[in-house]
Amino acid sequence: MKTINKVKSILAASLLAVSVTSCADWLEVKMEDKVMENTLFSDYRGYMTALNGVYLSMNDVYSRNLMTGPIDVMAQYYNVTENKNHSLKLYATYAYSDVELEKTFATIWANMYTLLANLNVVIEHTAGSNPLTESQLGIIRGESLALRAFFHFDLLRLFGPIYTENPTMRTIPYQNSSSREIQPLLPANEVMEKILADLAEAETLLSQYDPVITDGVRNEVTEDNGVYAYDYSFRQLRMNYYAVKLLQARAYLWMGDKATAYRIATEEILDKVTTDKLVIFPWATKEQVEAAGKPDCLFSTEVIFSLYNTKRSEIQSLYFSSALRALSSRLTFFGNSLTGDESKVGTFYDDDNDLRVKMWKLVEPLQSEIEEAESNGEEAKSTLALTKYESFTKDAVLDGSETYRYMMPLMRLSEVYLIAAECTNDRSEAFRLINTIRHHRLCEEADENSTDLAKLLTYEMAREVIGEGQLFFFYKRRGEEQIISGTSADGTTSMIKTNYVVPIPQEELDERATETNK
Repeated sequence: MKTINKVKSILAASLLAVSVTSCADWLEVKMEDKVMENTLFSDYRGYMTALNGVYLSMNDVYSRNLMTGPIDVMAQYYNVTENKNHSLKLYATYAYSDVELEKTFATIWANMYTLLANLNVVIEHTAGSNPLTESQLGIIRGESLALRAFFHFDLLRLFGPIYTENPTMRTIPYQNSSSREIQPLLPANEVMEKILADLAEAETLLSQYDPVITDGVRNEVTEDNGVYAYDYSFRQLRMNYYAVKLLQARAYLWMGDKATAYRIATEEILDKVTTDKLVIFPWATKEQVEAAGKPDCLFSTEVIFSLYNTKRSEIQSLYFSSALRALSSRLTFFGNSLTGDESKVGTFYDDDNDLRVKMWKLVEPLQSEIEEAESNGEEAKSTLALTKYESFTKDAVLDGSETYRYMMPLMRLSEVYLIAAECTNDRSEAFRLINTIRHHRLCEEADENSTDLAKLLTYEMAREVIGEGQLFFFYKRRGEEQIISGTSADGTTSMIKTNYVVPIPQEELDERATETNK
């Protein structure tokens, strides 16, 4: 428990409050009391307090809506649309004009720009005279710039166009200062230019000072003189150098520049993270995934960047818990068994030995479900529940190394392989890359001569990122018009391309109109 408690201590040290506001008010997070601001940034600890506050607040923005829940329902993972009473059905039908959905996406917009406001204060205090050492400045400014790019990229992926079809569509503002002035909505290609510029500077800084390059993720206590001594540890939980490189690969692929995305994925990540001297993100083992009372269904050693959410169990309870009434709230796969052609688990995973199947379990119907079904002359059935974010059991034996206990992954090694596989012009290489993932998931190799490569790529991506909010954006980037169905064991769902573009919140547009008319 020592390591876990140390990570908690780091995050608990974050004192910079990030509130939920309307977008019209988001710049109010800038400290009114300049004396207080100057005091906070008078030493290294103050900088880390501010930056840690951003990391901590990412849990509120991402975990419920941008990783699990709505965003994965929009990717059609779950059997939602056939249940007219399901609480998330409107997300599965892309009813963006509905009041509930408008509120959800307006909150995401406002909260993201609140995070950006806090980041910009930190970034501005790393320019010019400051009390930081060279390495402290490199880490703090590097992480902050990378996070600024990360947040804007996710805003663009959600509210922007299918980029390769309409790169000049006006979409989001790029907030790169703490100014109270409302920034203009920029064309998507200009947003991408600014994202790449922030990432380029972040890369330069972190390449010099990030210990992940030489020491690995450092999920251990390295000093003993207070919580701030650990700020260079637990690199998976911070926007580290390799997270920057993966975000660059994502960004170039989003723009359709496959050659650059491929080069970054292969030469600048895969060739560097595994060497004779150091394996930075080792593949998870069967023993990890099946650990008694504490299964690592995240494959956490492979995670490149992750949230650290001590309230993760609340997300599990909100969407996946067996205590939920399956027909109204729980997100489940189609079917009533873990195997067979009538089960999505049975068809979604094409190999019974696949380690990823371990994150699913069969849940017997609750007594209330049995009674309700009987009253309607029906039979209550078991359901398939995701266990990826379940808490450890009370009898789990902990040794202090279980950083994954509260992790919620945002980036992982397998995505790098899939980017490279999608971008290479060599079909054999694409299969070699994908089969590397399959080998470590204990699956049989896919046969290059008889396998549909595009379908294999899609399914491997879908299998890897359940509960991580990436599949919807994978489909959007590719402009897919047929995607894996959530309402059948083995089928597809038709998509119209307007479903991929979430409208900019009306209150944001109204605020801009008001400013224009002043």
